[in-house]
Amino acid sequence: MLQDVVQGAIAVNLASLQFFWPEILLTAAILLIVVVDLILTENKKGLLTAITLLVLVGSLFSISTLYDQDARSLFMGMVALDNFALFFKLLFVVTTIMVTIFGLQSPDIDEERIGEFYAIFLSVVLGAFLMVSATNLLMMYLALELVSLPSFVLAGYQKRVRRSSEAALKYVVYGGVSSGIMLYGFSLIYGLTGTLDIYEIAHQLSTTTPYSLALFLGATFAMAGFGYKVASVPFHFWCPDVYEGAPTPVTAFLSVAPKAAGFAMLARFFYLGLSAYDQTTGTGVPLGIAWPHLLAIISAATMTLGNLSAIWQSNLKRLLAYSSIAHAGYMMMGIVMLSASGLKAVMFYTAAYMFMNLGAFLVVLVLATRLGSEDIKDYKGLGWRSPWIAAAMTAFLFSLTGLPPTAGFIGKVYLFASVVSGGLYWLAVVGALNSAVSLYYYARIVRAMYLEKPVSTDSVTVPAFASLTLAVLFAGTLILGVYWSPLADLANVSTVLYTHASEGAQALLR
Repeated sequence: MLQDVVQGAIAVNLASLQFFWPEILLTAAILLIVVVDLILTENKKGLLTAITLLVLVGSLFSISTLYDQDARSLFMGMVALDNFALFFKLLFVVTTIMVTIFGLQSPDIDEERIGEFYAIFLSVVLGAFLMVSATNLLMMYLALELVSLPSFVLAGYQKRVRRSSEAALKYVVYGGVSSGIMLYGFSLIYGLTGTLDIYEIAHQLSTTTPYSLALFLGATFAMAGFGYKVASVPFHFWCPDVYEGAPTPVTAFLSVAPKAAGFAMLARFFYLGLSAYDQTTGTGVPLGIAWPHLLAIISAATMTLGNLSAIWQSNLKRLLAYSSIAHAGYMMMGIVMLSASGLKAVMFYTAAYMFMNLGAFLVVLVLATRLGSEDIKDYKGLGWRSPWIAAAMTAFLFSLTGLPPTAGFIGKVYLFASVVSGGLYWLAVVGALNSAVSLYYYARIVRAMYLEKPVSTDSVTVPAFASLTLAVLFAGTLILGVYWSPLADLANVSTVLYTHASEGAQALLR
């Protein structure tokens, strides 16, 4: 009997590998980069960059082919294959390609250590792939750690730069504490339900009356891990220090990909683990506790604190860090609604945020290299010294604010529409007021670029490669503001969450 179970488990896991090609490609690339980096001693930057980009393009292709597959459970219910996960995987790959190109233009990335940078970088992407697919609490934790541990190394990549070392240390401390609290929350949920599988957790909560206080504590402690990854209040406290101290390409990456992975995992945990979610109607009912109220309060607090704190910042990198916290609050509004429309809004906004936030950080990177500063005061007169880069930065800032005709405006329309349709009017009002506050500090930068006397009359030249990258992000920000239906349609078909364990896994578990 035991032998049959083992053989059946092996068969199920081997069958799952055919749907696991994106992760297999990334794993092979990480190992190949390490080997090539050990063998070659010089002139390896071009080869390692080519390997990284080729594997990312291959992963992009393999992910797109999986959209034709039916949603299913893989590896005995540890991860799921569904359009929801595939959408975020596409987002991670596109983000990683853009940030890899960032690295080629950044003096912060040491050419002699480029191999370890790419290997660690792809390890974070692999962890993010697993985060968005995980359907088991243990797998969720392991995937989150696979993202977190390499991120600590990336934050401290400039080991001889004091602020980079400080960023890595702070990241380790608050990341470790948050992960520990999250693990304790998972243990409470396991103690209440007797299972780590999120589908079984929902089944147990729907058939028995749990201890509400214990379940509330478990969900709240679990939010520590999710909140640390998406930088929501009160788990944001050293996020600005990490973003300011890390190399700019790393900061740009951390502000988009791990944040998106955290939201995807948070949505799957609450929608399928702590709710009775109906896939056909796209609506759900909380089980055991009214967790949407908890997330609504966190959402309001996050966007408010992020925006109010950004007002006082003079360092643009730090300002964008607090802006990133505020945007986490906006995105969480969609999760609160426990609906397919809320999920669609979060997914659309995350994709739009990728273009505008990466673009803003690329401008910071280019100007920090040319001006030697990240302070807003050194952007004075930039509209006359470098009209192209100032115009691009203005578009990115307007999109972050949510002004038309930009992608950020359409993203916020979807978010606020989902909140209003769900009847949570007070949260929509808080979001609207915070958007007005954000306009103030974004407009400070635009005013400095166009209305204040230049600190120098010298023109600021931008390398052609950087201009091309900036043009792609600029075009994405504007095009999605006037022609957003393709992305909206993709997000709409990607709200499909796998909601049942596979028959093979059920038979083996019995």
